[in-house]
Amino acid sequence: MRNFINLKDISAKDLRKILNDAKKRKNKRKKLSTLDIDRDRPLEGKLLIQMYEQPSSRTRLSFHIAINQLGAGSIIVKASELHLGKGGESLADTAKILSTYGDGFMLRSDSDEKIEDFSKNLSIPIINLLSPSSHPCQVLSDIFTVEEIKKKSISKLNIAWIGDSNNVLNSLIATSVKFKFKLNIGCPKNYRPPKFVIDWVKKNKRKIYIFNDPKKAVKNADVIFSDKVVSLSDRVNKKKKIKDFRNYRVNSSLLKYAKKDVIFLHCLPRGNEVTDDVFLGNKSKVWQQALNRVHVQKSILLYCFGKLR
Repeated sequence: MRNFINLKDISAKDLRKILNDAKKRKNKRKKLSTLDIDRDRPLEGKLLIQMYEQPSSRTRLSFHIAINQLGAGSIIVKASELHLGKGGESLADTAKILSTYGDGFMLRSDSDEKIEDFSKNLSIPIINLLSPSSHPCQVLSDIFTVEEIKKKSISKLNIAWIGDSNNVLNSLIATSVKFKFKLNIGCPKNYRPPKFVIDWVKKNKRKIYIFNDPKKAVKNADVIFSDKVVSLSDRVNKKKKIKDFRNYRVNSSLLKYAKKDVIFLHCLPRGNEVTDDVFLGNKSKVWQQALNRVHVQKSILLYCFGKLR
């Protein structure tokens, strides 16, 4: 049994195994429909319990498809409908009940501490569907998409991030350390990655490059990532934050500083941080990026159950 909580806690070897398995599984589904179950039915008889404390579109839908294609079943519960934190039931007791009924637990939470507490009290694997400091499933599938399109290891590519320092960027930084690729970050001075993230990078003898000028950040980039400037969990002056990022919009002029074959990726939902001509243009691979969530998440599930090929 293995948990999938934060990419920094998983070895590069295991992350590569997940990516390799996802590639094989995707290739084997070319003639299958969405509802067709994988022929080896590796998780048949398993029940996955999902709990969402925040809204979700892609994560919820892609995991629903992934679980079904692996031959398992799933149930989605709302935190507000459980006794969790109410009626005198502790998180530890809830975790024991979940471990009794299900084979795996998947949580999208507004609290890193809650995911950690669950991991200590569950006797089944837990997968982090999103937390304030990490979005591991999203970013690992993004790495898969980059390598699928570029047809080479991400370690040989220049990656740029334009935008806020958030949970997605934290996970991207973690993968830059694990897979040893160059990562440039373009953001205003007051929105740099937190100290604990920078310290972890230094501890692992790696570097990330931070620029206040987005043009310098995307210079010679093979891939440009962006994300919504104001996220759902932001408790900030939204008008001020949008104003602070007004010069960090990904547009066609900015793309000219990157390589000619640069691709654009965005985890969605989008805001005004990217122009329509880029987001809907031929350099944008956001739909392929979203679809690949299904394939990589299937292999993440198999990793947690010790069933990787």
